[in-house]
Amino acid sequence: MLNFFLDAADGRFPPVDGAVTVVPPLAGGLECSVAFTGHAVVATALPAAEVHARKPDGFGGSMAPDFLRFLAGPAGWIGVIDATLVNRGTGGTPRLPLLDGVDEHPRVRYAREMRTGLRIHGDERGIIVVAAGLAGRTELSIELTDPAHGGRGHGRSLIADALTLVPEGEPVFAAVSPGNARSLRAFLASGFTPIGSEALIRPVRASAGPLLHQTGLM
Repeated sequence: MLNFFLDAADGRFPPVDGAVTVVPPLAGGLECSVAFTGHAVVATALPAAEVHARKPDGFGGSMAPDFLRFLAGPAGWIGVIDATLVNRGTGGTPRLPLLDGVDEHPRVRYAREMRTGLRIHGDERGIIVVAAGLAGRTELSIELTDPAHGGRGHGRSLIADALTLVPEGEPVFAAVSPGNARSLRAFLASGFTPIGSEALIRPVRASAGPLLHQTGLM
């Protein structure tokens, strides 16, 4: 799965053929549906034949609510559909200090449930989490201290400083809800490029245990 993201970061996308590629599930009991232009990739423990029998397609069908519910099972958790963005780390001297005492922050709690290897940085503008996320890719998420002041450029400056936390040239990804227009504009203005969309899933099927509690943050 990771290769699809890394190739897309370099401008190499799957063929625009409307097809759906099925790959093994992600670590930690997670699955996902990822849409590129004209091609989708689904990471799941379900047999590929069973997935294809639902007739998803690479032209948006892999993100249809009915298909995502099929992947998750009747009681499974489905995350929001996010735009998948990519940029490159700038490296150099880190411009954000490490933060302590923020383990109970909602952004940090969610990141600990969904990602590994968290590094939490920030200042008076907000919190930045850099971690290994979907398929092990390097992900960046942001939470402003006062979102009402995002229009003052705090989001863009915080993202720019966060890129110094990633080695120069290394791809860094962000998953942003399209409805969070202010955040999306900040990432785009900071040089992030859209490469697709994605939905994370924690399935609960007949043989699975109880559903783990999930928050609604992304």
